[in-house]
Amino acid sequence: EAARAEFAERGVEGASMRSIARRAGVDPKTVKHWFADRGELVAATVIPDATNPAEAIGDLLDGGTDGLGRRLAARILGAWETEGGPDRFRLYLGGLSQAGHREELAGVLARVVLPRLREALPDADPRRLAIATSLLAGALVTRHILKLEPMASLPLVDAVGLMGDAIQAALTGPLPPTPPTPQR
Repeated sequence: EAARAEFAERGVEGASMRSIARRAGVDPKTVKHWFADRGELVAATVIPDATNPAEAIGDLLDGGTDGLGRRLAARILGAWETEGGPDRFRLYLGGLSQAGHREELAGVLARVVLPRLREALPDADPRRLAIATSLLAGALVTRHILKLEPMASLPLVDAVGLMGDAIQAALTGPLPPTPPTPQR
């Protein structure tokens, strides 16, 4: 909570580990003990409370690939709908724009979530995950940053249905042929 408040007031680059510790009422060494660097702390502040990515993807995959698109959409879109979720999402995007934090923030996805998801899919075509993650990211940006209608005011259940079906098609449906690589 202290890190979220500092990042919101000062920005990710403007907040120091010392100022975060001061706000939390702890010694700066305590913050360093639990978070190796600012990037790790940023990642912890934007992942919704009580969400363990490894457990979350395991739970989602327990149901197999049938309906996986809707389960993913419900979990991801729903996580950012909680109180403070849109603010955390804006902080997440702000962290992604800073090269030093991009690797840490995206690393959780790349190390923990995507490999498990890839294993569950019917084939190893990398376009499947590229399309699915783009759909989810686009839905979040459209809903919480750009606030474009109708996505911005669509009830969550309707947004989950709409995006979940598109994600399902990307994950398990037929894909168009891969275009040939242009010759130089």
